[in-house]
Amino acid sequence: MRHNKTINHLGRQASHRKALMANMAASLILHKRINTTLAKAKALRTFVEPIITKSKDDSTHSRRMVFAYLKNKEAVSELFREVAPKIAERPGGYCRILKTGFRQGDGAETCFIELVDFNSEYSQNTGAAKGAGGKKGRTRRAGGAKKTAAAAAPAVETAEEVAEAAAAEAAEAPVAEATAATATEAAE
Repeated sequence: MRHNKTINHLGRQASHRKALMANMAASLILHKRINTTLAKAKALRTFVEPIITKSKDDSTHSRRMVFAYLKNKEAVSELFREVAPKIAERPGGYCRILKTGFRQGDGAETCFIELVDFNSEYSQNTGAAKGAGGKKGRTRRAGGAKKTAAAAAPAVETAEEVAEAAAAEAAEAPVAEATAATATEAAE
């Protein structure tokens, strides 16, 4: 029975589990994204998020506390130098788990675990989606394509841009007419 069991032991003894979490946390901090099983990723998230919170305070004591968990000097220096400034404003939720399917050999559910502020592609897409629509999961009518095309068009142009565009078109029109006239004369 699993009554009153709060952590996933991952089929390992305590010392092996601590070493596994320390190594995976160091890899996550150094590489910003790792591929693992879903069970390990969920256990790693609960292990690494308090460590990242400790890194917000850059003091000797917090560095020693983080080193006691990670046991990797490069990961500690990377955490305090690059990760901590990016997550300084975030109150929590530093990791994201993205499921990737099932492993071929044993059918284990695999996933990516990554640091949230370091995936620029995912952050840009979500920001664009929220900024354009404003609401999540909003349904549209059939005529919505015209509205979105109009919304995608550039906003109101300034008077200077309109004047420059008109001047450019006026300058190109006589040249185009002259080349069209010479082309018809050459064809005859």
